[in-house]
Amino acid sequence: MARKTLPASPDSTMTVVDALERANAHWNAGQLEQAESLCQRVLAVLPDQPDALHILGLIAHTCGNLDLAIGHLRKACLSPRVPALYLSNLAEMCRQKGALSNAEDAARRAVALDAGLVQAWGNLGIILQEMGQLEESAACLERVVAAQPEAATAHNNLANTYSRLGSLEKARAHYMRALELRPDYAEAQSNLASLLNQLGQFEAAAEAARLAIDLDPRLADAYVNLAGAEMNRMRLGEALRWVEALLSFSPLHGGGLAAKARILWQLDLMDDALATARRAVAASPQSSDTHNVLGQILQAMDFGNEALAAFDKAASLPGLPVAALANRAAALMEQGAMDAALAGFDAVIANHPRHVRSWANRVDLKRFAADDPDIDRMETLLTTTSDFNDQIALHFALGKAHLDAGQSGSAFAHFNEGNRMKRSTFALDIKASGRWMREIADTFSQSALEHLAGQGHPSDMPIFVLGMPRSGTSLIEQILASHPDVRGAGELLTMNRLASNLPGYPEGATGLTGEQLRQMGEVYLARLAPLAKGRRHVIDKMPANFMHAGLIRLVFPQARIIHCRRDAIDTCLSCYTRLFTTEQRFTYDLAELGQFYLDYQSLTDHWRAVLPASHFIEVDYEAVVDDLEGQARQLLAALNLPWDDHCLAFHKTSRIVRTASATQVRQPIYKSSVGRWKSYAKHLQPLLNVLERSTS
Repeated sequence: MARKTLPASPDSTMTVVDALERANAHWNAGQLEQAESLCQRVLAVLPDQPDALHILGLIAHTCGNLDLAIGHLRKACLSPRVPALYLSNLAEMCRQKGALSNAEDAARRAVALDAGLVQAWGNLGIILQEMGQLEESAACLERVVAAQPEAATAHNNLANTYSRLGSLEKARAHYMRALELRPDYAEAQSNLASLLNQLGQFEAAAEAARLAIDLDPRLADAYVNLAGAEMNRMRLGEALRWVEALLSFSPLHGGGLAAKARILWQLDLMDDALATARRAVAASPQSSDTHNVLGQILQAMDFGNEALAAFDKAASLPGLPVAALANRAAALMEQGAMDAALAGFDAVIANHPRHVRSWANRVDLKRFAADDPDIDRMETLLTTTSDFNDQIALHFALGKAHLDAGQSGSAFAHFNEGNRMKRSTFALDIKASGRWMREIADTFSQSALEHLAGQGHPSDMPIFVLGMPRSGTSLIEQILASHPDVRGAGELLTMNRLASNLPGYPEGATGLTGEQLRQMGEVYLARLAPLAKGRRHVIDKMPANFMHAGLIRLVFPQARIIHCRRDAIDTCLSCYTRLFTTEQRFTYDLAELGQFYLDYQSLTDHWRAVLPASHFIEVDYEAVVDDLEGQARQLLAALNLPWDDHCLAFHKTSRIVRTASATQVRQPIYKSSVGRWKSYAKHLQPLLNVLERSTS
């Protein structure tokens, strides 16, 4: 470099080299103004001087001006003799900006210039991690760990990549090593919590996340991970509390808003969930996750085209588009586009053969023969994945596949293990559940119902379709929703929420006034009316509303309740062989399932005795399968609706179906599910023992 002197100053003999040395010294000492002044004096003489531009870029970055920092670094990196370090720093700044393609280019140039620059390999590894190029990311970060085995951050970064790869035990080892090296490393502690969630160790995950928060009360990811642990334990209130704590100090945190939207969705607070998801997208428009959760909520609210657009946007953003692509295929399945859904899942699996959710959903779209190679592929995947929830999903998927293939022994080995694993994630007192149902029956006695008869809301818009899960509720909803005067809204949690908000429920319900009942009706209709889309009736197909039939009668005395019945063992078998996306805790143990069925049966016997047959309408699944038209005509007559032939072609009706029966209701009536349990009786002994005791 020529020894040019700087423009006139108190030290007019200072050369460019002197100025840069002093600027570096000021920068290292945290004296930013002095460093910046010297760099600007250098640039006045040499406008493209890369060292001065680099220091100015670092100063701008420190001051929070990322765009200016990137501008300086880009100009510095135009120098033909640019140091690899400058390219590495540019790569990191571009990553922070979300310009991952530019970041990757700069990082690759850096390691090509200086293969020994460990920082450049670390930056490249993290960039590739965020771009979803995980195998190469791991290779880069392994080089960093090999060069810096005592660096806690190196182990943490490598663990993050292994976690995304599904190599969970490798990830755990590196997180633990990071924490051995730095016990106060809050970020590694939070990341460990996320990993423990994947491993199904939810209590340990919550403990790790709380420790991370203690170490750094403003570490946002720790709050999200703690909320995730609570959601996995089905403690939605606690999950929401922790997300709210995060948003109290970081109200525009995209990940926190996305987590809150998911929780509100699970709580069936759909308007709030949608508004929160839109806020998440506005806060983090370049986040694939925020667009993905927006798509899921739009789909849940029947905005199918908008949901597909949101999934498309999520898939176009850097990172891991696989979740959005899988959700898009699932949305197509719910919308009845089965061929397109199957093609979507196939495309995901072709590019991401370890994506378990796509395998699990795809199972419902095909029937398997014994020699189907997909069975072996799923069996192999099961032995190589460490993710707890993925293992559960694969057991249920393989159970269905083996059952299709006539291999009941293998099928129930998978069903039993999948149910055992799922049952281990929560506490359930089945006897307490039975006592609660008996308390409901005692509370909503004939006299109590007569005392408040007719005082509720006069609307007959709601039609409640209820019963045990897998008893034919989706079929009845689809038949009725094929009528031009009826719209199916799916499974709504609104009535359950109204009941839960009543002090001392169920006993407290008998103390309600007519005005209070009508107000409850208004709250319910505020949720239901927007779903009507101009139809006279809207179906709430929440099976568990069988617990609230008495309250429904008080709140909506004109509303019809349709109770779906099916053979007890067929119903329980269908429950046991299904991994539910919603909370059906009683279905994961055969003996508990049998006891719950008996308690359900006792309660619905009570409703039959105290509710008028004109408004408590019972329909048997087997009768519908045997005589679709006759049963459909009786149902429509009971609802005071004229006959419509569309009800016989229910499988052609275009609407979103989000229940476990989404594929079945797209098919014409078939009789193969009647008496299905007899072929599998030897696998159902704990269930049969409970049901038989009730008749002995």
